[in-house]
Amino acid sequence: MTAVVTGGCGFIGGHLVARLLARGEEVTVFDSVHPPGHQRFDGVRYVAGDILDRASLAEAIRPGVGVVFHLAAVVGVDQYLTRPLDVIDINFTGTRNVLELAERAGARVVVASTSEVFGKNPAVPWREDDDRVLGSTAADRWSYSSSKALTEHLTFAFVRQRGLPATIVRYFNAYGPRQRPGFVVSRSVHRALNNRPLVVYDGGRQTRCCTYVEDAIEATLLAEGNPDAVGQAYNIGSMAEATVGEIVELVRELTGGTVPVTDVDARTTLGRSYEDLARRIPDNTKAREALGWQPTTSLRDGLTRTIDWARANPWWLDLPDSGVA
Repeated sequence: MTAVVTGGCGFIGGHLVARLLARGEEVTVFDSVHPPGHQRFDGVRYVAGDILDRASLAEAIRPGVGVVFHLAAVVGVDQYLTRPLDVIDINFTGTRNVLELAERAGARVVVASTSEVFGKNPAVPWREDDDRVLGSTAADRWSYSSSKALTEHLTFAFVRQRGLPATIVRYFNAYGPRQRPGFVVSRSVHRALNNRPLVVYDGGRQTRCCTYVEDAIEATLLAEGNPDAVGQAYNIGSMAEATVGEIVELVRELTGGTVPVTDVDARTTLGRSYEDLARRIPDNTKAREALGWQPTTSLRDGLTRTIDWARANPWWLDLPDSGVA
């Protein structure tokens, strides 16, 4: 089967491409740029283009494609505070282009979404159909959450109105090798191995459930391979809750424990348009019961693998810190 991965040069996309190749599939990657040599897979067809340009996207999503994994998006706090228009355009309009071309090609679709769609609903853990609780539209912080929620509405509409076989997977704090250093785990590993102070916001009391990328990929493939998953959304995340402070301290321990941890005031650094989430916990019962999936990688093991990979890949350590403080 021929598979297309939009955003296949990105973090989760790259891991997905590797798994698809391992199971013998033909893979086309659509991304805004061609990957550098150390991130390029042999045997993959790469199509570079703007996902807002249907003509270039159609070079990838053609008749004969069996499945499209749609992972292309603008992600990260630094992005949705500085590029809210790009976040909305790429996440929403890009998804519409993917769905329309997949429909024309007769392809199955798996759309990547995010835990951010739940906003700041305090009633954790979140089930797939729980309410969304968001802040003001004047706060750019919610542009990502809203744009991804609209892509979910759009996907469900294509399923119900046009019969497109599509599934949504919501990732919860995925981490692992190759993630750009702009997220809690990746940035902490990057800074620790570059002998720079680690950073927590507001005492690091916020809690997260971190999901190792290979566990997230396994869930994605199970969702793609299950015909009963059409028209469904699944929370893809560990339910093991830890504070951000605990996560950062574990990174510090596993990298040798020599760098200090700096506490930063979020409002002072990020501005009043930013709101953090006190807790972010999925209820993954549906994925466990319907897909037979559950995460198997502990936080300690996942961090150890990530740190070992980072030490072996100096090109990644040379990347700029893309955090916001």
